[in-house]
Amino acid sequence: MTKDDYRQMLDYYREPCVSSTASASSYEPPRSVSDLTPLQTGDVQQISSMLSESELAREEQSEGFEHESVTRNITSNGHDNPASRDPKAPPDEAFCVEKTDSCAAAGSSQFELPDPRINPLAADLRKVVERLQTYLEDETCTHEQLIKTYSQLPSVGVKYLSDHYRRLLLHRLSVIERKSKTAMLRYLTLVDHMREASIPLLQAEWNSAIAYAGRCYMRVEAAQVEGALRIWKEMEREAGVKSGTVTFNILFDIAIKAGKYVLAEMILEEMKTRGLEYNRFSYVSLIYYYGVKGDGGAVRKTYRDMVDAGQIIDTVVMNCVIASLIRAKELPAAEQIFERMKKLVYQKTGQFVPNSDWRATRDLGRALDIASRTMRDDKEGLQRLQAEQFLVPDLRTFYIFIDHHTLITGELRRVTALLEDMQTLRIPMHGRIYLKIFRGFAYHGGVKYTSWTRQRLETVWTSLLSVLDGDSEVEHIYMMKWMVIWVVRAFAQCCGRTRALQIWEVVRDRWRIAGEDEKGTVEHHLRHVLEDEMNGDRH
Repeated sequence: MTKDDYRQMLDYYREPCVSSTASASSYEPPRSVSDLTPLQTGDVQQISSMLSESELAREEQSEGFEHESVTRNITSNGHDNPASRDPKAPPDEAFCVEKTDSCAAAGSSQFELPDPRINPLAADLRKVVERLQTYLEDETCTHEQLIKTYSQLPSVGVKYLSDHYRRLLLHRLSVIERKSKTAMLRYLTLVDHMREASIPLLQAEWNSAIAYAGRCYMRVEAAQVEGALRIWKEMEREAGVKSGTVTFNILFDIAIKAGKYVLAEMILEEMKTRGLEYNRFSYVSLIYYYGVKGDGGAVRKTYRDMVDAGQIIDTVVMNCVIASLIRAKELPAAEQIFERMKKLVYQKTGQFVPNSDWRATRDLGRALDIASRTMRDDKEGLQRLQAEQFLVPDLRTFYIFIDHHTLITGELRRVTALLEDMQTLRIPMHGRIYLKIFRGFAYHGGVKYTSWTRQRLETVWTSLLSVLDGDSEVEHIYMMKWMVIWVVRAFAQCCGRTRALQIWEVVRDRWRIAGEDEKGTVEHHLRHVLEDEMNGDRH
């Protein structure tokens, strides 16, 4: 599509709005890693407590995705709809007690369940609602449990929940480590139910719907971009909900990952037209964008702009800078930043990188974003908060470099040095690191004078088996789809087909198959190695 095509599209979807722009901060934090205050112990829980629920909104299976009407088409397929109803279920009127003109009064928190003395079925309904409310309050409850319980409600189950629990259900389903087709279907089903019940969605809920439509597959393609734009259109033109900075951050990220750079620039122009100010996530997305475009100078400028805007810099930001410089083919500059980050650890004896999961990272990022905006005039407070950040390498930092060396440079010696640094910094091994190492053997092994030898591959394989066969299960290290693929391909490349088939027998017994689609993907990627065996299975 041309720039004029995108402009016409945005003009069609646009709903003008004006946002007041906050005054520029006078805070001047460090402008490079070398200038940052050395590592201090920060109270992450205290920062995370600053989170405001109204700020919450965010972020792989390559299939087609039709978007005639995104939310309705997706949830109309009974076999794909996790909240599909029993056709024998009683009609809504059998359960509703009208406190207003409709039992689905928009946003009503005054909904009351029917009296069991009037309707015998109401007692069972009340038990389901109470069980769902208990699960919603329990943060350890999985999405599967929530949807299974919600599905026991009669059709359009949101009508039987108070406004608080409707919002909480939507929020809980929006919080996920990696978006997937299944998670997207669940969330957009809830969105459809809210629309059917004439209950308006909040801006954050629309933002999550857009994010799911655009990011639910590993590869973002034109169909996902179109789907996200259609939901944005519904949000602004039909629901009358104005977009905010988070909305445009999501659209911008989707456009970049789909390779629609003209559209990405148009989205930035739209933000400027509406007077929307960049937040922390806007700057990080811009840094990533310029890295993808190969513009190292723009990466540095955007980082300086982020600092000048009073944003707090942490390891997440520095990891984005490192990855973007590598994409811009400036590996020495990225390694220089990495070395400075390591020095910050060595300056504090006995202090290492805190281990945090994706939830903690997510919540901390939001807390820092809110702090940057609410503490603009508190220069000393921002300096204290900046000093508390762990500006040291974490698992993601090492993953970025190992990914580059196993894919591009093939420098096994550098990979080994990075693994030693991980051990020194007490960063535990992760399944993704093993995966990238096996990929390196598949790409660079099996040729003369290579350092990716059969003996070294067998050593890595033995190490992985010792972890898998340990007394206690190690988090994030297991035989998943891509681990199976790269392990077998590595042995096929370095050791030959006979050894690869032996390894296939071992990994097949340990493989956590998620479904027939996943099995088909593995067989497709290993078809040359497993050809005879697959033909035998068919016969």
